[in-house]
Amino acid sequence: MNILILGSGGREHAIAYKIAQSNKTSQLFIAPGNAGTLNCGTNVNINNEEFEAVKTFVLENSINMVVVGPEAPLVGGIVDFFKNDPMLCKIAIIGPSKQGAELEGSKDYAKAFMSKYNIPTARYNAFSKDNIAQGIEFLRTLKPPYVLKADGLAAGKGVLILESLEEAEKELKEMLENAKFGNASSKVLIEEYLNGTELSVFVLTDGQNYKILPEAKDYKRIGEGDSGLNTGGMGSVSPVAFADKNFMQKVEERIVIPTVNGLRNENIDYKGFIFIGLMNVDGNPYVIEYNVRMGDPETESVFPRIQSDVVELFEHTFAGTLNNIELKVAEQTAACVMMVAKGYPESYPKGDVIEGIENVTDSLVFHAGTAKNTQNDTITNGGRVICVTSLADTLEEALAKSYQSVEKIQWKNKYFRKDIGKDILTK
Repeated sequence: MNILILGSGGREHAIAYKIAQSNKTSQLFIAPGNAGTLNCGTNVNINNEEFEAVKTFVLENSINMVVVGPEAPLVGGIVDFFKNDPMLCKIAIIGPSKQGAELEGSKDYAKAFMSKYNIPTARYNAFSKDNIAQGIEFLRTLKPPYVLKADGLAAGKGVLILESLEEAEKELKEMLENAKFGNASSKVLIEEYLNGTELSVFVLTDGQNYKILPEAKDYKRIGEGDSGLNTGGMGSVSPVAFADKNFMQKVEERIVIPTVNGLRNENIDYKGFIFIGLMNVDGNPYVIEYNVRMGDPETESVFPRIQSDVVELFEHTFAGTLNNIELKVAEQTAACVMMVAKGYPESYPKGDVIEGIENVTDSLVFHAGTAKNTQNDTITNGGRVICVTSLADTLEEALAKSYQSVEKIQWKNKYFRKDIGKDILTK
C-alpha cells in the first residue's frame, strides 16, 4: 500500500524506518520529512496543516494510509477533515478526532477528563487574564516548587517549574498579561508539584481496544543533572527499570483502562496514540499530561523495540480490531542521545554541514532537524538535529554504543548531554 507520514522530526523518521520495513509498504512518502527520511521514502514539500494540499497529494498518489506524526494537524482537525470528505473517508488515518486531540490541545480539558473518570493527577486550578489575583492566591496555598502550564500547544515548552513564589507570581503575569507563549497561555494551569520520577507510557488504541507499547523515560532539561531550560527532549531510554510488572499493572488499571473507557463513554472517535506522561510517586502513578501522538525523542527508543509489523498494527487500529493482533516487543534495551545545535532551546545557528553519519555502524541515526543544501550536504535545520539510538542487552551497553556513535558525528556547533540514563544506572 501507499503510505503518507505527516511530519519532519526524529519521531517521523523513526516511524518511517519501521514502516519501510513492512512487506505491506509499496511507496512511502513523508511530508515534509528531513534529510534522514530520504533513506526511507520520498519527501514531499507539503505543509501538513494545509489540509487541502494534503488531500490533493493523497488523491493524486493513491495513498491508502496516513500516519499523523505531530500534534498541530490533529488539534486542527485533520482526522475530521478526512472522515467528512467522501473522497477521503475510506483512507486509513492514524490519529484522534479533533475532540480527542483536545486531550493535548487543552490542558484544562484534559484535567477535567481525568477528574471525571477518577484518573489520578495533581491538584490544580485554571486561570485567565481576568482572574490573575485569584491565581496568585492559589499559588500561595501551594508549597514550592510551583508548576505553571500554558493551557494550549506551546511546542513542548509551555511548562515552567519555579522554585520561589516571587518567581512564580512574576511568570504567571508574563504568561497571562504579556502572552509569553502566545495564545497558548491565554489560560494557565497552576498545579501542585508531584515529587517523583517521570515516565512516558504509550498506548495505541482503536477507541475500544488498546495495546500498551514499550514505556520510556526522557530527559527534558538542556543541562546535565537535569539543569537549565526545558527542551523538546535530550534523549530517552526504554524499558525503564522501575516500571516493573506491579507498577505497570497499576498504570493499566488506574489510568489506561479508565482513559480508553472515558473516550468510549464520551463517543470520541480515537484511532491512534495516547502518550501518557506519568510521575511515579512512591510507587503510584499520577498523570502529568496527555499527548495525542508519540513523543519525541521517546519514539526513537520505543519504535526500534517493536518487532510487530507496524503497518499491520495501524490497519487493525483503523479497522477497530486491535484485539486481533499480537504486539511483539524486543527484550533489548534502547538508549537514544539527542544531538542539538549549540544555543538550543533559545537561538541557535542553522546550516552547519554535518559529517560522519556514514561512519556510524553500531547505532541507528534518526534525523530530527536536518536538510540538504544545494551541494547535497546534510546540514543542520533545527534545534534538535540528530538522535542516535542503540540496542543492547543492558542499558549500560546501549548507552556506551550510543555515545561512541555520537562522537563519530560532527558539526561546528554540536552539543549533547553526557548523562542520559545515568540516573537509572546509579539507582
